[in-house]
Amino acid sequence: MNPDELSLNAMTINPKSIDLRLHLVTWNVATASPPRDVRSLLQLDIPGSDIDMYIIGLQEVNSKVLNFLSDLAFDDPWSIYLMDILAPHGYVKLSSIRLQGLLLLTFVKHQHIPFVQDIRTNYIRTGLFGYWGNKGGVTVRMSVYGHMVCFMNCHLPAHMENTNQRLDDFERMLDTQQFDDDNTGNILDHDLVFCFGDLNFRITDFGIHFIREAINSNKYNLLWEKDQLNIAKKKEQFLQGFLEGPLKFKPTYKFDQNSDVYDTRWKKSLFGLNSKKRKPAWTDRILWKLKDVSGSDPGETTGSDFEEFLKVSLDKYTSHMSYGISDHKPVTGTFTLQLKPLILTPSVTLKPEGEWNADHDSLISYSVAKDFPSSTWDWIGLYRVGFRHTNDYVTYAWVKDDEISFSEDCNQVYMNADDIPLDGGEFLLCYHCHNLQCLAGISQPFQIRPGRNLGLKEEENRESPFKTESPMGPDF
Repeated sequence: MNPDELSLNAMTINPKSIDLRLHLVTWNVATASPPRDVRSLLQLDIPGSDIDMYIIGLQEVNSKVLNFLSDLAFDDPWSIYLMDILAPHGYVKLSSIRLQGLLLLTFVKHQHIPFVQDIRTNYIRTGLFGYWGNKGGVTVRMSVYGHMVCFMNCHLPAHMENTNQRLDDFERMLDTQQFDDDNTGNILDHDLVFCFGDLNFRITDFGIHFIREAINSNKYNLLWEKDQLNIAKKKEQFLQGFLEGPLKFKPTYKFDQNSDVYDTRWKKSLFGLNSKKRKPAWTDRILWKLKDVSGSDPGETTGSDFEEFLKVSLDKYTSHMSYGISDHKPVTGTFTLQLKPLILTPSVTLKPEGEWNADHDSLISYSVAKDFPSSTWDWIGLYRVGFRHTNDYVTYAWVKDDEISFSEDCNQVYMNADDIPLDGGEFLLCYHCHNLQCLAGISQPFQIRPGRNLGLKEEENRESPFKTESPMGPDF
């Protein structure tokens, strides 16, 4: 195949500017199972919402021993549920990281996948003096069209009196999580950072009756100056430059389950004494920071010294009162990232050669960009159109072990006929780069025709009492 033909398949990007719509969710789910419907939470019920990327951070996901061990071997129920919902809309789960009850998921629209690279995850425990993961942070960082973006999902210590511990843990999370990168080794080295989660900050001084009256009168502004996080942002050096949208929604904690009524239950405390009802608070928050930002009015478009390359606009910051599975209400932030792409074409272009079916080995041609960090651990996966996550491949070929030709302009690998699905269908080829931990290239969809031995194979499956398991594939 002519290498020039291969380059025609490469996606090209507007070199001046693109707008990416980011929808970020934080929700303390209090060990509950997923609700029946989260379309409004994900803006799937809004025509033309055009979200490009979902970042979903959950706290207090069920982490009892049996549940947690099961989730280590298989996807957890929340991940499966969200993939079921988002995959039909063209989103693929690119990363996930779990620390006990903390879960952070990244879903990206199909066309952006080759431009989301260098995906790394990290975590830090802060519960029980750093030995227990019931509190802490989980982090994912990535290059988005060449701009380094980092997301941290946190669960900070609870209770009104623990403000200093919350701040100490928050600062330690930002300082101590490291990535193996000379330029962006620390979280705050990234071009754009989002910190969110159940931050557990409370409203000080005011009594429960005053707070509830202000809420019932929609006079939230009366409570802002006594919000512990707002106070800390004015005093703490490590919070300088972090922005947040205006709190124009009801405090998201603490609610009676399956209702929008604030805590009405008198709970038994130590020695059987009644403890006070919890005061409402904005515990669930979303903050962001652009590199070298000194601060500006919340909710306004903000930039940095390289604002011609990257700008952030907060489109909507709100809670979702209709969800009652937890004593917290979920909070979402919808952002527009206006950026000048530093990567204009996918790092790898690839395509199938000739007609594919399970009756013979098939060829894949691919080429890589100059200075692409290829590895002997790179592989090309065969995926069905509409795949849900990066490990959802049907089969794969190692780019070095299965290589049959190599040149500066074009390489070819083969895929064994025994690994190609007999039933055929519509498929994609995706190139996984080990060094960048991403799908660096995706082919156009193509058809695999059913193999001639399909009927014979189906008959064998009916006759055999055993089902043969395929070998373990590469880890993403």
